[in-house]
Amino acid sequence: MALINQITGKCSNCSFSEPLSTYALINVASDPSLKEKVKNGSLFLWECPRCGQVNLMVYETLYHDPQKKLMLWLLPEGRGAEELGDLLGRLEDIASSLPGYTLRKVGDVGSLIEKVKIHDLDLEDTVIEMCKYITAMELGEKESPEAQNKFMEATFRFNGLDGPDNDLVFTFPMDGQMQSVHTGFNVYEDCAGIISRNPSVKTGEGFAQIDRTWVKKFFM
Repeated sequence: MALINQITGKCSNCSFSEPLSTYALINVASDPSLKEKVKNGSLFLWECPRCGQVNLMVYETLYHDPQKKLMLWLLPEGRGAEELGDLLGRLEDIASSLPGYTLRKVGDVGSLIEKVKIHDLDLEDTVIEMCKYITAMELGEKESPEAQNKFMEATFRFNGLDGPDNDLVFTFPMDGQMQSVHTGFNVYEDCAGIISRNPSVKTGEGFAQIDRTWVKKFFM
């Protein structure tokens, strides 16, 4: 797998295009500075030299953090694994020789950033997904059915821990504005207990996609 790929960047404002170099493999052990560029999103931004518009670069990449034993495969939504031939199988073969690794597949840059933040804090993304789902339910439980649906369909993102009690901080869009909510760490502990006591809550084999769709199956 080549370390650098070439893509064509096209400005969303003026349609100017130019070739861009992107990372096919982001190994933060080889280049620690890449981790912060992933976490702040700057690694995926391109400024148009013609009009100055900052554009999001969407491309496939494999994030690898050997210290955290973490591999995150960013496969942009709209591309199926079948389009990539045997790449997925080769990645899983490599990862299977590395015991104790967490393997995840994500469909967008925001999800990649979130997973890195979660694992950097030695948290479990499966537990965080359950926390997000429960938090959305609690925010909507006293609202109208329409408002409840808005909360349940909103994309909640884990943003970090805050305060002396390590509250979970989630952000989510609502009615055109970005909102934030703090959830007690006891919710994380409760969700971790639920998952540990229920062997049916499984991540699946290989590069699992752990997201809202995954967690909803256990609340149906």
